[in-house]
Amino acid sequence: MPSLSHLLRTETAGAHERAEESRFVTELMQGGSCRGAYAMLVTQHRAIYHAMEGVLRSSYADDELVAPFLDPRLDRAAALDADLAALTGLPVFEAVGDRLAVLPATRAYVEVLEQRHSPEVMLANHYVRYLGDLSGGQIVAAHIRRRYDLDPACLTFYRFHGIDDRNGYKEAYRARLDAVDVGEQRQRAIVDAAVESFELNRAVFADLEASQERFHRLADVT
Repeated sequence: MPSLSHLLRTETAGAHERAEESRFVTELMQGGSCRGAYAMLVTQHRAIYHAMEGVLRSSYADDELVAPFLDPRLDRAAALDADLAALTGLPVFEAVGDRLAVLPATRAYVEVLEQRHSPEVMLANHYVRYLGDLSGGQIVAAHIRRRYDLDPACLTFYRFHGIDDRNGYKEAYRARLDAVDVGEQRQRAIVDAAVESFELNRAVFADLEASQERFHRLADVT
């Protein structure tokens, strides 16, 4: 049976590529968008990570499959709160509202995490989110900071305190995946949930693209 890390890498490749090539991401990375667009992205990430980390803490801290992967150095929710406050100059509860809305696709993603979770779903989302943040997320941070002249205080989401060797961390993470003792059926459930996670993320990007007329009206927020 192929290793879990190999299956996750190869079988999510198409969904991963589709998400990365979304118009919203392309324009944001190339400097064709604005600070408001980034603030909207942070708002969506904030909702997703608060949901994911809340479920992981409340339901999976002792789970045989998921618990070995939990590491407080990976947690992003507090960093996203700080980034949004730095971007807007407002307390988070004031910043998130009509102008910085949680979009329908994001709410659907949160519903999966909070209402349809299982050990397989949570491990898959843990893998998709955090390994992505440790990898391509670092490239995103460099582009965003340069393109939109953002203060580093707006980009703490991409800094992992206590993880100095990101490549080594990712290698160790993949080794833990390959040491997971699951049968073919559970392995397939993890891979399918990872593909779904990328597709949910792509739907969030599509909603952001459809909402881009809001972005320029966010000048007074960001």
